[in-house]
This record gives sequence, structure tokens and C-alpha cells, in this order.
Amino acid sequence: VQLRESGGGLVPDGGFLRLSCAASGSTFNVYIMSWFRQAPGKEREYLAGINRSGTWTNYADSVKGRFTISRDNAKGTVILQMNMLKPEDTAVYYCAGGLSTTPTYWGQGTQVTVSS
Repeated sequence: VQLRESGGGLVPDGGFLRLSCAASGSTFNVYIMSWFRQAPGKEREYLAGINRSGTWTNYADSVKGRFTISRDNAKGTVILQMNMLKPEDTAVYYCAGGLSTTPTYWGQGTQVTVSS
């Protein structure tokens, strides 16, 4: 499966963004989907995950209450709604998917920059 993120950009402190990840090339609803991010000089960080049916979600403490993951299996997309963004949220954001909770497939990433 190929994954492609979109929706990144530059926003002010306290702003919001909606990231989208479009999947192609395989049956989307078999995959557990996740979002990660990586800031310069830091390790890749898990942010959120969603199961195949969208009935279960999981969040890292750093984004819980601010970010929401969702999916539309008919459209083959997974969304990360990001609210109350902070400068420390600045990073490249990646969509990932796999048949287990360990992702196999990765997108190329989209840059999110939050200005202070």
C-alpha cells in the first residue's frame, strides 16, 4: 500500500491543522493506522493509532485531548485533527499502517511548523 500525507503547513501557537493520509494500492480496511512525528534532532514519536473499524483509538500523552485520529475506510483515508498546537509540535508528521500495531508502510511525511 502507498500512503501520502497532506495538510501540513505553518500555523501560529494555539492554531489548528487537519492532516490527511490517502492510501492506495491495497485494501485499506485491513490495516491498523497510526500517526508519528519526528522533530529535528529527536527520535520518531508515536502520536495516535486507530484500529481497522475505527472503534478503538489510542493517543500519546503529549497529544491526548488535543489531537484526534479518525478514518474513512470507504475513501481510504486517515485523518489527524490537531488543535491547540504548540511550538513543540513542530515536526515532520508521518502516516503509517500495517497488519499489526507495528507499521509496515510509511508515507513520505508532511511538515508542520507552529510559530511562537
